Parts: sequence; structure tokens; C-alpha cells
Amino acid sequence: MEKSEQGGGLVVPAAQTFPNKLLIMPLMGKPIFPGIFTPVMLVNPDDIALVEQSLSGDSHIGLALAKTPDDKSSAADIFSVGTVARIVKKINLPDGGINIFISTLRRFKIRKFLKDASPIIAAVSYLEDEEETGIEVKALTRAIIGEMKQISENNPLFSEEMRLNMVNIDHPGKIADFIASILNIDRKEQQRILEMTNVHRRMEQVLLFIKKEQELLRIQKKIQNQINEKIEKSQREYFLKEQMKTIRQELGMPTDAKSSDYQKFKATVERLQFSGEVKEQVDRELEKFSLMDPNASEFIVTRNYLDTIMSLPWNDPKPEHIDMKKAKRVLDADHYGLEDIKERILEYLAVRKLKNDTRGSILCLVGPPGVGKTSVGKSIAGALGRQFFRFSVGGMRDEAEIKGHRRTYIGAMPGKIIQGLKIVKTKDPVFMIDEIDKLGSSYQGDPSSALLEVLDPEQNVAFRDHYLDLPFDISHILFIATANTLDTIPQPLVDRMEVIRLSGYIEAEKIAIAKKYLIPKSLAAAGLGKAQVRYDAGALAGIARGYSREAGLRNYEKALDKIHRKIARKVVLGDIKLPAGIGNGDLEGYLGRPVFSDEQTKRIFSPGQAVGLAWTTFGGDTLMIEAVANSGKEGISLTGQMGEVMQESAKIAYTWVRAAAGGFGVEPGYFAKNHIHLHIPAGATPKDGPSAGITMASALLSLIRDKKIKRGLAMTGELSLIGSVLPIGGLKEKTIAARRGGIKEIIIPKQNEKDLAEIPDHIKKGIKFHSVEKMDEIVQRIF
Repeated sequence: MEKSEQGGGLVVPAAQTFPNKLLIMPLMGKPIFPGIFTPVMLVNPDDIALVEQSLSGDSHIGLALAKTPDDKSSAADIFSVGTVARIVKKINLPDGGINIFISTLRRFKIRKFLKDASPIIAAVSYLEDEEETGIEVKALTRAIIGEMKQISENNPLFSEEMRLNMVNIDHPGKIADFIASILNIDRKEQQRILEMTNVHRRMEQVLLFIKKEQELLRIQKKIQNQINEKIEKSQREYFLKEQMKTIRQELGMPTDAKSSDYQKFKATVERLQFSGEVKEQVDRELEKFSLMDPNASEFIVTRNYLDTIMSLPWNDPKPEHIDMKKAKRVLDADHYGLEDIKERILEYLAVRKLKNDTRGSILCLVGPPGVGKTSVGKSIAGALGRQFFRFSVGGMRDEAEIKGHRRTYIGAMPGKIIQGLKIVKTKDPVFMIDEIDKLGSSYQGDPSSALLEVLDPEQNVAFRDHYLDLPFDISHILFIATANTLDTIPQPLVDRMEVIRLSGYIEAEKIAIAKKYLIPKSLAAAGLGKAQVRYDAGALAGIARGYSREAGLRNYEKALDKIHRKIARKVVLGDIKLPAGIGNGDLEGYLGRPVFSDEQTKRIFSPGQAVGLAWTTFGGDTLMIEAVANSGKEGISLTGQMGEVMQESAKIAYTWVRAAAGGFGVEPGYFAKNHIHLHIPAGATPKDGPSAGITMASALLSLIRDKKIKRGLAMTGELSLIGSVLPIGGLKEKTIAARRGGIKEIIIPKQNEKDLAEIPDHIKKGIKFHSVEKMDEIVQRIF
């Protein structure tokens, strides 16, 4: 194994003859170029024996690069082109190795191996440089020397001797060889240059490697400069911080941010006067914080934890003066109707005033979209004079959103309850939990279960957030949850809340709300003044009938926004002069053809039809039920996306009608000869529930008696197998839907009579209610 250091010196030999047979020494490192005087250290016994054999002869050896750097290289593993060298001096080393000084003389090419085993002997021929003269070769020489001077100036590894040798060489080929030997090039690339006898090509290749070396040095210098800049910046920051520390000491101020935070936390602790578990935990954390190194990873975690504790409103709120009349005025000014909610809030205020208590309450507002559930929360906060914080839990799947993350996790933070209290900075705000019926669950936990503790008056006096891990009293918060339906809310959670239902709006209510709230708001959004657009009563009613028949007001508001945008455009283009008047006849020009028309109203045209009333998450709705009879096998077919409960109701209705048919003069063989088909239109909409039982029985009875049910009549009620009419839910919403649909008479179960008292008189006005207990009573009224 040899170790050589090229670039030790340059040799320009006199003309001489070389042997035709050479002892070949495989080089494991890099090839050695001609014209170099360099030491080579040998430790391999085979290499030492080869040197001894050469010295006993003419002292010439062949240096050829091994294809792989392996000590056991054979003749087949050696490149064919190498360099002949003369051993000038040998020095024995204490470890048994030797150090030889060689002078490389000329390129050779192996013609054939005379001996493959060590020592390797080969017959060689010597290669001559293909010389070229001219301006191009001179230019290449100057370019190479000039570029190498730049590299050597910026690289301390280039010795002064190397620089002098490079300048003193006057032969282009030898210049290329010398520079190739000192550049940091791959061994195979150096071998490729060694094999080039064309001097012009050799110089071009070396110049290319010089350029690559320059680019590498440029990047290296850039990286070094960046590192130096960072070091200088950190040193500068260190000195500035030390100066600041000295200045602050002279002024008697805390010397660093840690001291400042510690003093602030300590002052807050003294002001809040913690006790029990909270005091122990805070004192422990504060002591730990005072001993921490500001550069430690735990420092920020502890600081954020203490900051969260200090930011919370720990002291109980003081009983405030409650003005009942002012609260009522605020509620009435912000919302039209919603009497149930207003009454409940005023009751809550009255109890607080009598008890001088600051305890909160837990309400759940349930109703269809667009009836004002979310906006009423802010209005309640205004009426109570409290801070308001709203967060939506729709689609929430991680219980940590409610109860926080434990501090062991990176980026841990408290849950929404503690975050909200930190923001409002008071212990008795109004918290609105929106879309509570749309909570999800996943492998990360069930948020609805986490809310059980939050919304339980017995437990929330000592609520424990996972991040805080301290008992905190949230019983002073007035929680208001909103939902479209209770069906998807777990029953234990429903039991913890006082449910207040918000029904949809009838036409008159929509018009009143539009005049007082929606039109001014929409005009302002469109950049129009209050007096610049005027609606007549027919136009407002027309929007409600033709474009907004849903329970809420969102489509009504969208229709107004669309009208005002079109008016704004016409004003800008000069097509209209303000003030503009909008009548019923103008609506189609602004809103297009009505979405709902009179033809769509549920009307009875033939036997086998009956109008029912249904309740959905979007409010009440009217339901047309149709039945036809065809000759064929007896039985009944059901279509219209009926759920399992509704299908059972249809089968009960069919069984009751078939059993009672004889009493109505129907021929005995009617059902045996006819197949009944019962359908509920809007087949793409899923339907379920038992409340259409009496409606389906009435439709079937109308069909088999061939008698039409009178128009303007709708019904709702569950039917039992023996003909009893059982109670239903959602009567208020169904009544509102009946009013929107132009219904004049409604048949309801006797047990739902008590629910009529909860329906406002202006909704019941013009509608006649019939309470029944048996299906026989219905038969007497429907034809």
C-alpha cells in the first residue's frame, strides 16, 4: 500500500532511453503524472520486495492505477496506461516500511503482462505527447495559469512552492499534468487525463476541472460567510444583552425577561390570593420557573402555563344591578317574536335579582335554520350586560377541543371553555355553543361526553381542563346551546339543558321582520339609503309566498339582497332614479320566476288524496298522500322513500281500513280483487315517523269509498291498530306550515289539545282545530 504526496516538486528529465520491460507497482490512491518528484510510503511486503528488485537493476518502476483500491489487485485489475518513474532514494522506517523518493518521467502503455503475480512484470511502449502550437494553445495555457492563480490565492493548501512550479513550467502538456495532479479530482477522472496524449484536449479538460473547483470554492466561501455572519450576529446580540442587563441594573429594573415575568406573575398571585390546591400548584410552578434557565425547552412551557393561570378570572363576580325594563327593551329591539326565549331570560333575571345570585343557567334553543337562534345569543348577552363568547362545535371530533390537551404534548393548549374565559376576562359571560346537534366522535374521543361535565350544574363548579389540571368554577356562565334537532344529541346531554323550541315564521311575521330588520340591513350592505327603496305590502308578501316558504328567513334575506344589488347596478348605469318603488309585479323582473307557485300548494283533486302535516329539522311542512287501486293480487305497495316507522304506520292504516270497510258500504271482495299503491310525493326526500297514520288511513278510505276529502283540510296523528288516534310532536311547527299552505281546518289528536295553548293566537287565527280520539270521528269530518 503506497501513500504519495504529489506536487512535492517538478522534474524535467534530459533525453534518455527507457527499458522495454517494467516492474509494475499498482497504485491504490490516485495516478502519479509525469514530471513529478514526490515521496511514496510503502508498507506492503510485495511493494517493498518490488522496490528492492528494481534498485538491484536500473531503478525504474512502472506506476499504474488499480481499477479498485484493493491491496490484492492483480494484473487484470490495473489500467493499461501509467507512468514510468526512477527511484532516487530509499529510507527504511522503524515500523518495517520504507519511504522512497521517485522522479516520474514519462507515460507508458502496457502491451502485455509477462508475469501476472507479484511482482508484476509487463512489456510496455512509451507514449509521446501530440504537440500543437498556435495561438489557441497559448491562450489555453494563460487561461489555466490565470485561473489557478485565483484558486491558489484563496486556498491556503496551495504552498508557495506549488505556485512557483506552476509559473516556471514552459511546456503546455506538463502544465496540464502538474495542475491535474494537485486538483481535487476523482481518481478515475485523473486517470482519464493521464491517458490523453493530445495536449490540446488535455488542457481543455484540465481547464474544465479548474472551473468546477472555482465554483466549489465560491459555494464554500458563501457558506463560510453565512456561518461567520450568524456567529457575529449571535455575538453582537450577546454583547447588547449584557449591556442592557447592566443598564437595567443601574436603573434598579429587572435584569432580564425572566425576572420581569417572574415579578409580574408574583404580583398577580398576591393580588388573586389563591387557596388550597390552586395555591399549592401555582407556588410550585412559580418556584420551578424562578430556577429555570431561559434557554431550556421547559421554560416556555412553564411560562405559558403560568400566563394562562394568571389570565383567568378567578375571583367571583359581584352581584350587579339588574334593570328588568331595560333588558326587555333590548330583547324586543333586537328580535321580533321569540316570546318564549324572552320570557325565559326575564324569568332568569328576576330570580337572580331576588336571590342576589350570579349563578348561570343552561339553555338549548332548538329550531329550523334561519329563525335567529345564533343571533339571539348576542342579544341575550346585551340584555344581561355581559360579555359574549361564541364557538361552534359542528363537526368537532376531538374532546381536547372542549377539555384541552395535557401539558405533556408539544403545542398543548387549554380547551374552548378556558380559552373563552381568558378572552372575556370575566367569570359570568354568556357562552354560545353553536350546532351542538352536529358533534362528531372519533378515536380522539367523544366531545359530547366531554360536554356532560361542562353543562352539569353539579359538576361544573369544579371543572378540570386537561391543560390547566386545576378546579375552576364555570357555574356562573350562562350557556346557550343551539341545535336544529334533538334527535342526534345524546339523551344525558339533553337532560342537562332546558330546551326552548323556536318555530318557523308565518307570512305576517316574515313581513314584519323584513320591514324592521332585514330591509335596512340589506340596503346598507348594497350601499343604498333607507328611503331610497320602498316596498309595498304586496311585494313583501309576494317574496314570502313565491321565493321563501321555508321556516326561517335566509331565503327571504337573499331575495332582498338580490333585489338591492340589481337596483344598485341600475343606479350606477343611470337606468333608474331613486327612490325606487317595488311592487308585487316587479318581483319577477328582479328575482326571476317564483320558486313556489299556487299549483304546488297541496290541493285535493280526486279520491285517494289526503293532506298531512309533517315536522322536519327545517320546520313544519305539508305532506300530500296519494293512493290508487289496480285490479290484481291483493296487497299494498309503498313508495316515496318511507322509513321503517312510516311503513309500519301505512300497514296499520291498511289493516284498519280493510277491517272497517264493511261499515262504509264497501263490497266484501274489494281488497281481494285490487292491489293498493300508496305513495308520498317528493320521492327523493326520505320520510319517517308515525304522525301520518291517520292521513294514510283517510287517503285509503277516500279511495275505497270513491269520495274526495274536502279541500283546505289537513291532519296529523298516529293511528293504532284498533283505530285510536295517538299524540304527536311538533304541533306548533305543523300549524305554521298549515298556515303557509293555506289550510283552514286541522285534525289533531285529543291529547295534543294542551299544546294549542303554546301556539300564539296570530298563528292560530283563521284555522279551525278538530280534536279527535278515534278514527271514526275523523271519518265524520273529512268528507
